Amino acid sequence: MISEFHELTEKIDRLAEMASALRRENAALRMHVTTLEAEGSELSRRMAEAQRRIAALLEKLPAPAPATQPDEETA
Repeated sequence: MISEFHELTEKIDRLAEMASALRRENAALRMHVTTLEAEGSELSRRMAEAQRRIAALLEKLPAPAPATQPDEETA
């Protein structure tokens, strides 16, 4: 009977250690998710800024000249 209590105690200790390790891992993963979300937001902001700058540059370009077709007589 004492050995059964000893085994149960060991199992409870292992369970407590595992729960503690999982809590630490969960906290680390949550921090990682927060970091990745911040990076994603920053990248989205930078993409929007790049799109705005490209649109502004495109508006500054001169309109293309109308396409001319070669004379049929010179062909």
